[in-house]
Amino acid sequence: MKCEWHGLGVMSGTSLDGLDLAVCKFVKKDSHWTYDIEDAITIAYPKTIVEKLVSATQMAAIDYALLDVELGTFFANSINSWLSNKIPIDFIASHGHTIFHQPERGLTTQIGSGAVLAAKTGITVVCDFRSKDVALGGQGAPLVPIGDQLLFFNYDACLNLGGFSNISYNDGNKRIAFDISPCNMALNFIANKANLQYDTDGILATQGKIIDSLLYELNNLSYYKLPPPKSLGKEWFEENIKPLLLLRLKNHRIEDVMRTILEHITDKISSNVPYECKTLLLTGGGTHNKFLVQLLRKKCTNTQIIVPDQKIIDYKEALVFAFLGLLRLEKENNTLSSVTGAIKNSIGGCVYSF
Repeated sequence: MKCEWHGLGVMSGTSLDGLDLAVCKFVKKDSHWTYDIEDAITIAYPKTIVEKLVSATQMAAIDYALLDVELGTFFANSINSWLSNKIPIDFIASHGHTIFHQPERGLTTQIGSGAVLAAKTGITVVCDFRSKDVALGGQGAPLVPIGDQLLFFNYDACLNLGGFSNISYNDGNKRIAFDISPCNMALNFIANKANLQYDTDGILATQGKIIDSLLYELNNLSYYKLPPPKSLGKEWFEENIKPLLLLRLKNHRIEDVMRTILEHITDKISSNVPYECKTLLLTGGGTHNKFLVQLLRKKCTNTQIIVPDQKIIDYKEALVFAFLGLLRLEKENNTLSSVTGAIKNSIGGCVYSF
């Protein structure tokens, strides 16, 4: 086994804020892994691709298949352009872009063709990380917790504020992780109604008041009564959150709806942080929302909330998917059944060797 690897993590999140690329170095010494994000960038999607991704669930089969190829080509062209004159890469680990996630029906799909990506970059690609776990009866999510466990073990818990919020922590010898609530997907949806890409620092929310009836409906959605393992997808947001927000946006100020959803998000997160958690690592795009972090600190009084450097905030998921790809190539488990609910741990990911 090699002691040092250079991998490229490729991550496309549900909030459609761009393609994250992170060149990562991993070193194994005395059975422990160390990591370094050597370089990273977020590349904005062209408007045409964003429009197609938004409507992908309604596409004809042929258009959906063509979008898979188009997105894989965009990934490859972006990588080839950015990697020129950079350190040689051993492999690419691509999460792809999730379109369907219905594990209860045995379905999860991420597009951005791995075959196209490998062919156009000439680099070994690991992709399709979720399908095997779903086939084993799991949620196919979350997958980041094994990275939390092996790379970020010095924190009691890790909280990611992406399209959805999710948490990961150890309970004895068992890793527990699950999606908590909507996050950036809901915040950006509301901000778009004010012709904003996102609510910078939570300024809109600070100008609003809580709509009690909306907060009650949000906090009492049936998902929150389910025990983990559990996960959320865009379909859940479209069916359960979006109609409630659209109804209130007709009769209330955008600021009030934004303030209410932030209250909901922080209510749900704070109620799912274990009491014994003393250090909580915060990452993901939502970490840049100062008002959101302020509310969390106010509600998680027993916990020190740690905001790391910007590379970790923005590229932790890309880093961890690079690590998952490394584990796949080393034929080591990279998916935890304690987290996903599958019948056993597994080695997830398809490999296109070069």
